Amino acid sequence: MAFTPFQPDAETHIQRGKLPHWRQWGATYFVTARLADSVPAAIATDWRCRRDVWLHAHGIRTADDLPKLTETHRHEYHRKFTVKFHELLDAGHGECLLAKPACAELLRARLTAGHATAYHLDAWCIMPNHLHALVEPAAKVPLGEITRHWKGGSAADINRALGRKGELWQRESFDHIVRSEEQLAHFRRYIADNPKEAGLREGYLLGSGK
Repeated sequence: MAFTPFQPDAETHIQRGKLPHWRQWGATYFVTARLADSVPAAIATDWRCRRDVWLHAHGIRTADDLPKLTETHRHEYHRKFTVKFHELLDAGHGECLLAKPACAELLRARLTAGHATAYHLDAWCIMPNHLHALVEPAAKVPLGEITRHWKGGSAADINRALGRKGELWQRESFDHIVRSEEQLAHFRRYIADNPKEAGLREGYLLGSGK
């Protein structure tokens, strides 16, 4: 995959939700999408409350304003909150439907279907209750459209296969524009090591579109 890091001087759009979503054409993103039951509501609420207290203590209202902080404080934020949230995912809450090989394979098919056409897929990992991927959208294909295809398509496929109805994925995904070659290498290592760090011997899929 050709890598284009975040360009500080290029046009950037910020889409607001519970999480900040920065958009820049030609960028590579680290994406995490999680199942709807992957983090219990009470735990997620506690995480958000702690995050908001930290943000207000550092003079900003939302995570959209993190770029206003010093590099040291941004690293502190990611250590306390981004890393912690991924640890909560690895704890294995919920039904963990993606640990079922048939369900993981349905998601894999949706994930890889647009590779080299709608987007370029780098490293990816399907965990029991979430997904990580490095992806660079093709020209003028919005990242949101790509993740909606992954999640919406796989939800329909998995619900049909299991004879169930209802929401499968958490509506909002986490995404981060990759800033450098070093950060790209970091995310590749993180994805490759995630199953081992979560203590898994089975119930996951690893891959790469390279």
